[in-house]
Amino acid sequence: MTYADLVYGHGTLAWPGGSARAVCGKAGVTRDKREGDQASPAGTFPLVRAFYRPDRLAVPTTALPLAALEPSDGWVDAPDDANYNRLVTLPYPAGHEELWRADGLYDVIVVIGYNTDPVMPGKGSAIFLHCASPDFAGTAGCIAIARDALVPLLGLLGPGSTITIAR
Repeated sequence: MTYADLVYGHGTLAWPGGSARAVCGKAGVTRDKREGDQASPAGTFPLVRAFYRPDRLAVPTTALPLAALEPSDGWVDAPDDANYNRLVTLPYPAGHEELWRADGLYDVIVVIGYNTDPVMPGKGSAIFLHCASPDFAGTAGCIAIARDALVPLLGLLGPGSTITIAR
């Protein structure tokens, strides 16, 4: 089976048969991504796996590897840490993002395979496709769409799905 490939550009995330309003990093899209620059990386990347908040929604349908988030889940954003750009269990001594968020932005997360193989310290971490804020404010480097668009989109994603982030 062939799964959908996504394309982000100019405020829209598109896939075969659909599209949704989307936002990227507050600093736009860059070909020279750096940790903390608030930009989304330009290029085509695999969609690796997905997470969801089991206390906020039912198990979504997807062919991507899927896991329920736990309150102790975090993602390391400290470039000098051995687990940089990786999932960890909290508490964790190095800088990290908490994935169990009160604001709903991470109710659904699709991990974008940017800077993952190999991981290059300082080139950016925690690049996800996730739920947009109600005002569609820019992200810290991720791509975000409305939750009511993201949940059904998961059903079109699976092994081999990619996202192209264009400037």
